[in-house]
Amino acid sequence: MIENSYELYRLLEAEGLLQTKPPMWWPAYGEFEVVVGAILTQNAQWSRVECSLENLRQQGALELESFVRLSLGKLEELISPSGLFRSKAKYLSLLTQAIHAEYGDYDSFCENVDREWLLRQKGIGPESADSILCYGCKRPQMVVDAYTARLLRAFGYEFDSYEALQEWCVRGLEEKFESQQYANIYALFHGMIVEYVKANSKAKVVNIDRLIHKDKT
Repeated sequence: MIENSYELYRLLEAEGLLQTKPPMWWPAYGEFEVVVGAILTQNAQWSRVECSLENLRQQGALELESFVRLSLGKLEELISPSGLFRSKAKYLSLLTQAIHAEYGDYDSFCENVDREWLLRQKGIGPESADSILCYGCKRPQMVVDAYTARLLRAFGYEFDSYEALQEWCVRGLEEKFESQQYANIYALFHGMIVEYVKANSKAKVVNIDRLIHKDKT
């Protein structure tokens, strides 16, 4: 039905899924806020994450230098709407302290951090690391997640690992786009997948009728 990720990208693009969203889908693209959001969104609805981010914003704590000065107790209080606030506060405190100690400021972090460093930090898995790199650091790093796997399952694809799913998504795009486009294309592709699955799934089954129809026309 679809042979590669480029075909899927074009089908999703034709749906106009991101017309009312921020330019690169994730709010505050390229800012420190993305690092915080990538942790808060673990096992949480985005609407709850937004409440936590707004609490931090009102405290003037959505910059690295101010965030690292928050006490653990205050951080727990501010991010409580996102759930699992004790563990998330711990992970965020450890991560931001490590960023500050290792890189000094957020710009230096974005320029120099690598995926392996992020994966060594407590509470950071592949999806969170890739989200930080893609949306926080504007790197050409493809994010895949449960939404990605669910959509591709509807097309008959199954993957046995995060890496296999990511590799499939990357391969088709890199065959069609120039390397300087990768960062934007990966960010938009992941965003379109999430928005489509949210709007077209029920009981974890994705309705792909509209995409199939476009594929045949």
